[in-house]
Amino acid sequence: MKVIIVGGVAGGATAAARIRRLNEHAEITVFERSGYISYANCGLPYYIGDVITDPEELTLQTPESFFKRFRINMKIHHEVISIHPERKTVSVKNLENGDIFEEKYDKLILSPGAKPTQPRLPGVGIDKLFTLRTVEDTFRIKEYINKNHPKSAVLAGGGFIGLELAENLRELGMDVTIVQRPKQLMNPFDLDMASMIHNEMRKHGIKLVLGYTVEGFKEKDNGVEVLLKDNPSLQADMVVLAIGVTPDTVLAKEAGLELGIKESIVVNDRMETSVPDIYAAGDAVQVKHYVTGNDALISLAGPANKHGRIIADNICGGDSRYLGSQGSSVIKVFDMTAATTGINETNAKKSGLEVDTVILSPMSHAGYYPGGKVMTMKVVFEKETYRLLGAQIIGYEGVDKRIDVLATVIHAGLKATQLKDLDLAYAPPYSSAKDPVNMAGFMIDNIAKGTLKQWHLEDMDKISRDKSVVLLDVRTVGEFNRGHMDGFKNIPVDELRERINEIEKGKPVYLICQSGLRSYIASRILEGNGYETYNFSGGFRFYDAVVNDRALIEKAYACGMDY
Repeated sequence: MKVIIVGGVAGGATAAARIRRLNEHAEITVFERSGYISYANCGLPYYIGDVITDPEELTLQTPESFFKRFRINMKIHHEVISIHPERKTVSVKNLENGDIFEEKYDKLILSPGAKPTQPRLPGVGIDKLFTLRTVEDTFRIKEYINKNHPKSAVLAGGGFIGLELAENLRELGMDVTIVQRPKQLMNPFDLDMASMIHNEMRKHGIKLVLGYTVEGFKEKDNGVEVLLKDNPSLQADMVVLAIGVTPDTVLAKEAGLELGIKESIVVNDRMETSVPDIYAAGDAVQVKHYVTGNDALISLAGPANKHGRIIADNICGGDSRYLGSQGSSVIKVFDMTAATTGINETNAKKSGLEVDTVILSPMSHAGYYPGGKVMTMKVVFEKETYRLLGAQIIGYEGVDKRIDVLATVIHAGLKATQLKDLDLAYAPPYSSAKDPVNMAGFMIDNIAKGTLKQWHLEDMDKISRDKSVVLLDVRTVGEFNRGHMDGFKNIPVDELRERINEIEKGKPVYLICQSGLRSYIASRILEGNGYETYNFSGGFRFYDAVVNDRALIEKAYACGMDY
């Protein structure tokens, strides 16, 4: 059996190695147009920022090491320029000498990945404008920095690459500005949760220009001018385009393969394309979203590697199936960690789902053990069925652990109420006897049983201020005086029973505290005395972070810049 693989990074390299483990005698050739195989895309920004200092650390294998261990022919600087399904061959160009030759296959695997999205704007292509996708891109940026010592950079785009590169350029001492059309960074997060990412970026000196469209670039003697629609232009010594990626599927299109979203390659759950004996993996393929069942593009390393393994199994006579991706991801944002899995509230509603959420701010480990940090969790679940749909967590410790638990629960199909039943490891340095995941489950279980009724940030404008309802803040007097919502009366929770006669009966009581716990306790006291209560989801801490961030964004619109 002769297998040809187009692309030698995540999906392609994984498929090649797995095929060899399953079939010692298969003839396997990988064509990779760049000069590197099996490299760590996710580590590229950290080499630019000198966190990773040895460039060889970025390449997990070389063509020589791959051949020595697996007897796989890794042909770098070779580009497959066309596929001929009718005769089961590919045309290959040797990029070093220009020779073109034809190679026959029994099975063909396409793992071309995705390419940086380059908008058709004036100035794209100037010398001081970069993209970051390959090792060569990384070396190009690094060489420019070492040679020219830029003092400022503008990043167009606020996704994973944009944020990671912004952090690393800032750590090199540059003034860094992120500009993008959406009013938030990191679209996998809801805007309210993204507010905390915004605040962390600003805390470390990153300037955010959100809600503006880049219209072009002009090269200047002293740098680059970034032209914005309806806003003053930005000046920088260098610019990096990080506005997303596009499936690199020209080959597939010309070969007549069925294409889907953004011309991605359509595959079935065996990773087979519409053409017999051709498989596809990685960022170039359209997959099913595990939560919604909808077609989706999910460009992440984990799914790409799984695709490669499944293809190898099926080529070698197995019957492996890809169940879909739920988009589990995590990112370092200076000292903070932000992670998500499943779908967020915004996308759940766009999918037509009736959803509810809980927002909580637990400690990363037992409060009495030194070093604990507060994290903010938002858990999204379906009303009626209580199916767990997604989660977002932002904090400084223990975030990745909890998001992985929640990702597992989603994959297992457990209900959100069952989070309370999970038996999770506990010791004071690592967690609490009631783990944050359990706490989310307790809250959802209370909602299911009717002992917790919530009101949310989006309800703020709907709540009457005509005294037909009671607005009650149950924090301490000191906390209340440092900041509170307009129109709220302050009665600390520990004084509530003695002062309950100050609260008029027959009116709904809307409660708030710092994180949601004390207001829940207050709600149970009041409910036990005949009141109807609603508890603010997330508490004043969450409200303050979101509202202050929104104010900064709106301020940016008014004066053109929030710095």
